Amino acid sequence: MVKARASILIDRPPEQVFGFIADDFVDNYARWSPEVKQLEALTPGPLGLGSRMRQVRVDQGRRSESSFKVTAFESPQCLEFAESTDLFRTGYWLAPAGGQTRLEFGFELRRLELYMRPFEKLIRVAIQDGAQRVVRNIKTLAERELATEATE
Repeated sequence: MVKARASILIDRPPEQVFGFIADDFVDNYARWSPEVKQLEALTPGPLGLGSRMRQVRVDQGRRSESSFKVTAFESPQCLEFAESTDLFRTGYWLAPAGGQTRLEFGFELRRLELYMRPFEKLIRVAIQDGAQRVVRNIKTLAERELATEATE
């Protein structure tokens, strides 16, 4: 199993940050994770526990498709996903920190295919770098766009 965690402080309250991540997930996910080339909601209505999606990604030049579902949805503190075959799990955890939000993002690759095992160290580095990039991107987007909403 390969795990990565990254956290960052965002200068907005948890309710706003959670809304940016969860309520607008279908629109915003590819913006903070540019490897996502296509995201399709497979269940109607707003994102919630049990919602299912399908994504197409290009990571390190490798195209992949996967389906995943929401396994935890607790506004404004937790949003978690699991891939349909449990290949990966990912989550966003939010906590108040003064007038800010501490965002933690985690990713778990639950198993490595045999042909990938010689590259495990490189995979770990790439996944950790990706986790750090995700939280930085969310911070930049949320602070800029939620500030704009507050002044409108």
